[in-house]
Amino acid sequence: MNHEHNKQLARRWWEELWNRWEFELAREIAAPDITFRGSLGRTMTGLAELHEYMRAVRAAFPDFHNQIEEMVAEGDRVAARLTFSGTHRGELFGFAPTGRHMRYAAAAFFTIKNGKIASGWVLGDLQALREQLAGTPAATP
Repeated sequence: MNHEHNKQLARRWWEELWNRWEFELAREIAAPDITFRGSLGRTMTGLAELHEYMRAVRAAFPDFHNQIEEMVAEGDRVAARLTFSGTHRGELFGFAPTGRHMRYAAAAFFTIKNGKIASGWVLGDLQALREQLAGTPAATP
């Protein structure tokens, strides 16, 4: 697979799977035994656990949105710098819904094998997110 194809898989991951909540797309672009560490710090294996995680994120942020700021690819790896945003409408980290619009930075790293995303590791700025949940001013990414 070429770099552009790998970047396109990662772009579809964020723009279609997450921004549009197209859960079934995961079967097309991700390996059935994918390992994924989400930005909220939870690690899961397989599509069923991925879908469960996505439902939890969507419950907390129904309008969750991923903005790709930049993306690079080399070999079977893709890295992206992202900005996540959404309105806090469900419980998260013990915080009841606040109705506040959240925005925090993240970095994502994918490994592509056999034309599908085999693993993903996302690191979100959880300190900035928690500060916003608590109502303390946080720097925007």
